[in-house]
Amino acid sequence: MSDWTDQLPEAARSYIAGRRFDEVECVIADIAGIARGKAMPASKFAKQQSYFLPNSIFLQTITGEWADSPVDAYTEPDMILKPDFTTATAAPWTADVTLQVIHDAEDQQGRPVPIAPRNVLRRVVELFKAEGWTPVVAPEMEFFLTARNTDPNMPIVPPMGRTGRRAAAKQAYSLSAIDEYGKVIDDIYDFAELQGLEIDGILQEGGAGQIEINLAHGDPVRLADEIFFFKRLIREAALRHDCFATFMAKPIEGEPGSAMHIHHSVVDTKTGKNIFSDANGGETPEFFHFIAGLQTHLPAVIALLAPYVNSYRRYVPDFAAPINLEWGRDNRTTGIRVPISDSAARRVENRLAGMDCNPYLGIAASLSCGYLGLKEGKVPRAECLGDAYMSADELPLNLGDALDLMAESAAVRGVLGAEFCSVYESVKRNEFKEFLQVISPWEREHLLLNV
Repeated sequence: MSDWTDQLPEAARSYIAGRRFDEVECVIADIAGIARGKAMPASKFAKQQSYFLPNSIFLQTITGEWADSPVDAYTEPDMILKPDFTTATAAPWTADVTLQVIHDAEDQQGRPVPIAPRNVLRRVVELFKAEGWTPVVAPEMEFFLTARNTDPNMPIVPPMGRTGRRAAAKQAYSLSAIDEYGKVIDDIYDFAELQGLEIDGILQEGGAGQIEINLAHGDPVRLADEIFFFKRLIREAALRHDCFATFMAKPIEGEPGSAMHIHHSVVDTKTGKNIFSDANGGETPEFFHFIAGLQTHLPAVIALLAPYVNSYRRYVPDFAAPINLEWGRDNRTTGIRVPISDSAARRVENRLAGMDCNPYLGIAASLSCGYLGLKEGKVPRAECLGDAYMSADELPLNLGDALDLMAESAAVRGVLGAEFCSVYESVKRNEFKEFLQVISPWEREHLLLNV
């Protein structure tokens, strides 16, 4: 075995130990969060320090089309991808012994490619670190298990459970409901253990076949890597049992949507103390500045937290998705929630992100709002003590409006990077234009003979 394997995490070394190690998948997340890259024999990977991919992978839309490049001529120059060995993990669903390794994108002068999503998140984290702060996040992932859907014209339906009945809705936190598809859950646990990924908890959510997985708090880049890996392993676990796993924000009409709630705290890099709590355990000005930053700047990053036309179907009143910028303590009707905790774990939860967002970009967007709040020193409006679902709409309710707000925000573009924001907008406007050319069943049903 070559020396590079000594750099691998313990779980990856254990997975290949004493076995014929066949293949390495060299992966990088595109704008959508889809794994792009190359697979190669392990023996070849051992001899190669980097490889090349065109930067146009960040201009590809979710439909496979290509957006115009707003930053340079469309010549598709090669990026240099370099492995981050700390991310190496098993791909236990493959027939051969295979590892996945996330790579970082650099240009040919060795500079980070500013439009690569992992680099965007790193950029935001570095802005915190330059101020002596270390951001900490804890994501929650919601998703649906569904019956196989091979015809896009047919509605998505819940999967068949072990009782022979389809999964039922309105069974939040039910252990018997989650046992209905226990074999899928077992494989999720097994894959996660082989990959060295820690699950903080699994529970049944309110939708039919809807599950939530909580992850332990930690470094934003590492947690985004884990969500990137989790999405793939969950899909593979579902396919083993003749069903799909979907991370669409709103896959089933009449059911709740799927969110990626993001819990935030910030610690002083030198002392390791949570800057949201003072020496007496009380709330600090920084705690309120962070909340004010979310209230002020979240509208300008909704295009990153809700990146598709379907994302806005989740923002429906009384469907467990807050569509407001109110904040409150232990209040799940607010878009910005402060969970119950001790002073050391004081944190702020952003409940607006959909599970369909790219985890690198969703976390970067949310952190960027908090960072701007800390820098601007603003105070939030009064805490919401009642039902925030009754609040007036404050968020863009379609992708086009969200992109307009992002384009107009100099503050957000300064934190995330103007070049990245321009590329992202180009990709998303292309997708929105494609969607507007599709005639829906609703239009045919209600307009064909009535107007």
